[in-house]
Amino acid sequence: MAKDLIIVESPAKVKTIKKFLGDKFYVEASVGHVRDLPQKKLGVDEANGFEPQYGVIPGKQKVVDQLVKVAAKAKTVYLAPDPDREGEAIAWHIAELLKETNSNIGRIQFNEITSKAVKEALEHPHEIDTKLFESQQARRILDRLVGYKISPLLWKKVRKGISAGRVQSVALKIVVDREKERLAFKPEEYWLFKARLQGDAPPPFEAELAKLSGKKAHIGSGEAAQALHDELNGQPFTVTSVTEKERKKTPPPPFITSTLQQAANQRLGYAAKKTMGAAQKLYEGVDLGERGTTALITYMRTDSTRIADEARDAAKTYIVEQLGKDFYPEKARVFKTKAGAQDAHEAIRPVDVHITPQDVAGLLPKDQFMVYKLVWERFVASQMAAAKFWDTAAVITAGRAEFKAKGERLLFPGYLKVYGQDAEEEGEGAKKALPPLKKDQALELLDIRKEQKFTQPPPRYTEASLVRELEEKGIGRPSTYAAIISTLLDRDYARLEEKHFAPTALGTTVSDKLSEHFQTIMDVGFTAGMEEALDQVADGSKDWHVLLADFTQGFYPALEKAAKDMEKQVIDSGLACPKCGKPMQVKYGRTGEFLACTGYPECKSTSNFTLDEEGKYHFAEKPAEAPPEVVGTCPQCGKDLHLKKARTGSRFIACSGYPKCKYTMPFTTGVACPREGCDGELVEKSSRFGKLFYSCSKYPNCDHAVWDWPVKEPCPECGNPILVKKQSKRYGEHLACPVKTCKYRKIQE
Repeated sequence: MAKDLIIVESPAKVKTIKKFLGDKFYVEASVGHVRDLPQKKLGVDEANGFEPQYGVIPGKQKVVDQLVKVAAKAKTVYLAPDPDREGEAIAWHIAELLKETNSNIGRIQFNEITSKAVKEALEHPHEIDTKLFESQQARRILDRLVGYKISPLLWKKVRKGISAGRVQSVALKIVVDREKERLAFKPEEYWLFKARLQGDAPPPFEAELAKLSGKKAHIGSGEAAQALHDELNGQPFTVTSVTEKERKKTPPPPFITSTLQQAANQRLGYAAKKTMGAAQKLYEGVDLGERGTTALITYMRTDSTRIADEARDAAKTYIVEQLGKDFYPEKARVFKTKAGAQDAHEAIRPVDVHITPQDVAGLLPKDQFMVYKLVWERFVASQMAAAKFWDTAAVITAGRAEFKAKGERLLFPGYLKVYGQDAEEEGEGAKKALPPLKKDQALELLDIRKEQKFTQPPPRYTEASLVRELEEKGIGRPSTYAAIISTLLDRDYARLEEKHFAPTALGTTVSDKLSEHFQTIMDVGFTAGMEEALDQVADGSKDWHVLLADFTQGFYPALEKAAKDMEKQVIDSGLACPKCGKPMQVKYGRTGEFLACTGYPECKSTSNFTLDEEGKYHFAEKPAEAPPEVVGTCPQCGKDLHLKKARTGSRFIACSGYPKCKYTMPFTTGVACPREGCDGELVEKSSRFGKLFYSCSKYPNCDHAVWDWPVKEPCPECGNPILVKKQSKRYGEHLACPVKTCKYRKIQE
């Protein structure tokens, strides 16, 4: 009897689904998209309704051949890519490739990879959502038009090899505009006053100056601050009023894509890309030892806070049984999803709330464990009772000055218990409690402190705050935030400085050029409106051809005008060449920005630079060069061999007789390539972004590589010929097996 075929996106899902379907089905993976627009040409027929010219993605023909082969012997083909716009497009393209081989094709979707969810989906197959696919197709064509039309213009006017993107260019503008606000900001001096006071009973407490003569306090100079300090030291401090009340704090909703990325960035320091990578694996299924391959969370690309009734019931059971009835609210919590959100999927939650973080500790890599812990705690907390606090607020007068003191005491932890906070424990909440106070009570002044402050410019964006800004402004969708951020960094349009986005000179230049000549595309409101228009295509209320025609009506004329009017970019640093005195300009090289003399080629002077807080350029101070390290004798000319460092960071060995002798060799680790049959050795290399790795000296004949320093010691568990040196907070410096499926670690003493 012929079996049915299920096609999913990733090999990891194949393993998870086979676990509970057994041999009753063929299960194959498309490994993401199988067809797309061509790589080296526009691939869109602009004169014929913007019809796309699709082809099999290079390197994917073997995958396609396998899908066709299995589909030919299957009774029914069930297409099961992810339940979103991109997943629908993958399903549509696979159907186009398979329809001549097997026309009995159905679309199935599941929000979680469990036996129940998959079997229910198989019982209710449906047609591919053509409108949802057309929405994805319209987005793809829009992005292709913008990228392929504007990028060549930037090559001519700014720098070769750079590119523009419809959505990420707007995100770049947000980062650049914030930097300009910071540079234009003028700090103002102000002074804070805090009085340390003692009542009739301990503990002492602090009160902060709030008003002077009935108006908001503002002390703008050191002289005024000293005068007020002297004045207050001679005044009696008296309690004017005391307000006490109970306050409830309700839990936040379960995670959606944006809030998960924000929380992981704020609490764990994870980049959006790292968070989504870990979440993807938790959704597809991970090896939990005796449990086998198990999916731990629901689909992680969503902007809905809705959860299934059975998940809510399971949470109630867990909370009541493990924590007690008091920790469950009188009425089950239902969170309202924001207007405009796509409500096709649930919020991100654990598949089984009874699998706690403690149950999987030690079974998951650290990033996956931490993301699962975030998701599990947030979901359980979202279904729990509110925390209760006792708040005290006191107004204290001293002459014409009015001070305010606030205190809080945790009465009942409620959902905070999931995060380890308890009312009985002495924590930060207890430390903030005020002593008993009453109206007209005289207080003893123990100390009064004045502190000089300056107003601060608006902060640079972190990954968390940038994701929040994109979400609030309607730029992009949950599935695109991580890619937007990665693009800004990969193209060197922005860099992370102390976890904050700082635009590079290149990024600022590109943003300014695009803002000047493509005002519509760079307009935040227009980009958000385009997202809404794409949603209208998805729900069938707008035709995708019309959307593209409307867009190009303004885009083509702007493109033609920009080609004529955009000036070639020149950035004058305001510095003179130290060799010839001519102006130094900012140039862009393969490894970043640098200063170069305008007298080139007669003067080849270059220098690194720094920017101060006002945006002014300065020559980078050159550290004194250490004498070169001699590591041997050149086999070609007999001179010393020196250890050198490439611009991207990796070490290599070169003859000291350069340029007469051009002998070089890679810096070897001394460890033989572990690939069977290869006689190469692992040598140090660096990526174009400066990350070190260790690859076979026989490349390209052998492409074996590892990211960490190799050690010639076989793995006792899987037999791999080498281990690698790793560094982590949990284990410190240790040795580990580089084979992904092997969890062996050797902890160093």
